[in-house]
Amino acid sequence: MLRGPDADPAWARPALFALLLATGVLYIWGLGASGWSNSFYSAAVQAGTHSWKAFFFGSSDSANSITVDKPPVALWVMGVSARIFGVNTWSILVPEALAGVASVGVLYAAIKRWFGAGPGLIAGAILALTPVATLMFRFNNPDAVLVLLLVAGAYALTRALERASTGWLLLAWSFVGFGFLTKMLQALLVAPAFALVYLICAPTPFRRRFLQSAAAFFALVFSAGWWIAIVELWPAASRPYIGGSQKNSILELTLGYNGLGRLTGNETGSVGGGGGPGGSAMWGPTGWNRMINSEFGTQAGWLIPTALLLLAIGLIARWRAPRVDRARTALLLWGGWLVVTLAAFSFGKGIIHAYYTVALAPAIGAVVAIGIVPWWQRRSSALGRVILAGTLALSTTFSYHLMHRTPNWAPLLQSVILYGGLALAAIIAVAPSLRGKVGASVAAGALVLALAGPAAYSLQTASVPHTGSIPTAGPGTSGFGGGPGGFGRGGGGFGGGPGGFGGGPGGFAPGGTTGTGTGGTGTTGTPPAGGGAPGGAGAGGTANAGGLLTGSTSSAELTALLKANAGDYRWVAAAMGSNSASGYQLAADEPVMAIGGFNGSDPSPTLAQFKAYVAAGDIHYFISGGGGLGGGGFGRGAGSGTTSQISTWVTSNFTAKTVSGVTIYDLTAPTTSTAGN
Repeated sequence: MLRGPDADPAWARPALFALLLATGVLYIWGLGASGWSNSFYSAAVQAGTHSWKAFFFGSSDSANSITVDKPPVALWVMGVSARIFGVNTWSILVPEALAGVASVGVLYAAIKRWFGAGPGLIAGAILALTPVATLMFRFNNPDAVLVLLLVAGAYALTRALERASTGWLLLAWSFVGFGFLTKMLQALLVAPAFALVYLICAPTPFRRRFLQSAAAFFALVFSAGWWIAIVELWPAASRPYIGGSQKNSILELTLGYNGLGRLTGNETGSVGGGGGPGGSAMWGPTGWNRMINSEFGTQAGWLIPTALLLLAIGLIARWRAPRVDRARTALLLWGGWLVVTLAAFSFGKGIIHAYYTVALAPAIGAVVAIGIVPWWQRRSSALGRVILAGTLALSTTFSYHLMHRTPNWAPLLQSVILYGGLALAAIIAVAPSLRGKVGASVAAGALVLALAGPAAYSLQTASVPHTGSIPTAGPGTSGFGGGPGGFGRGGGGFGGGPGGFGGGPGGFAPGGTTGTGTGGTGTTGTPPAGGGAPGGAGAGGTANAGGLLTGSTSSAELTALLKANAGDYRWVAAAMGSNSASGYQLAADEPVMAIGGFNGSDPSPTLAQFKAYVAAGDIHYFISGGGGLGGGGFGRGAGSGTTSQISTWVTSNFTAKTVSGVTIYDLTAPTTSTAGN
């Protein structure tokens, strides 16, 4: 049982339990509707239940052809659950939801230690109701586990700062290290704030602070580097190819595609590698307002202006406080997390998706909760009331601005937020006293109005299924990764609508083929009929090859074909790109080789290697279509032409047949005697 100090008000523990319970319901209710969610990661989880090597490396298939393009810590969490409860939607997604509940609880604990239960609850509620948090804690991308690890690191650092504890400091940086093994560079965005805050504010002499910080650096290097070192030293011939790299190197992936390339845009082999000035053409304009624009704003941007205002006011007010002042220390810690992450996301030229912004949510919640505390305590003063009124007016006005980007969605709620917020702000500004039940009612009303917008978007996010590689939260508007016509959803966007890049009718597919995916499924919304559920078959007995951003859909006939004599082959099939391979693999529960990895641009396998696999009888079928960039011309990596070469060789030497609408080739029956050469 959680037990607070004697000074906690009687409502503190019940309120915390209510917050955690509500968060759990929000994140878990109806999870099964999303099926495999991101089948790219679900297939890797499945592979890890069949092979401990695949589990350790994060392989896409249990025969260990290639890894996913991230380190495996998030897969380990889901993989343990799947090994215990079987591979299904709930065993994969419930751990993500529980990571969200835990993140809210740990954030509450971190803020409560120094500022009390009220601010802790406010911070936790802001995190829980941020739309992109609701999205990610109901999804199987690595971001859910990353957020939990970083919040746990901030909590441990808070404990370390209380008594200059070396143990807590080492634990804090170990959490960051494991965050690195979840999503690499993104985890290190909290490092500047963590390092500087402890070095400056810990209550111990500078020499000890410096030595402790040096030890913390080694804790970070060890916790982040042990898996990297093992993979780098492991003989390449006996491990899977490192997905996302062009030279089969985990160091290349660490420093490039998942590292500095995210800031510079130099991401060889990625979707936009080298495409445009600075590699930034694919990811939209950079700038200070990026996180509140039409693409990102409704994901986590609701309280960003308020948080930055309160951060600035708080630091100015506490500027002359003692070095170890807790209020200023906390603002520097969480504000540093917020500002550095904002800057990286706003000005980075590499790959960025709207769901990355979940990393901002804990810091926003913490800064708002910490920043508002002293002014509520000083609400009897004119300055306190003006600041309280100003921040409420800013929060509700900006919330209305974000919601009004979709003017026909909940228009009454939009009006209530705007006019109710302004009216209550005016009352706060002129009220001579806000104490007792009146003060409590005003505080509750202000909190409800400030969170009504993100709460409504979170409820909408939880009410619909989300699938594919680039989900977005809320009803959405236009824009990259946004609503109809956006990158990540149906309706002619990049992710799979009619004519879209990801495999809709007329869409792009490698090897000169036409994608066969159903238009409009995109990356969010209702999954293809039957395809979103474990082992599901396509509607009407049909299948589709998926696309760059959407998983394939198998059929009963195709799945039966893949499973027939599966034990005689290392891979029952090979398909273009990881998403295309994933759906077939999940349906058949047998390994399917993902040629070219996620983007289809990794040189794995090479044509020579593929020919050798076929000659050895390792691969039964080649499934045509699918997504990826391997046909050349879009991805600029060394492997850009590999998938096209393999496709051309297969089509020239083996006979095609159609099964449930998908073209396949039996690689054990060549049309010429030279097929293996």
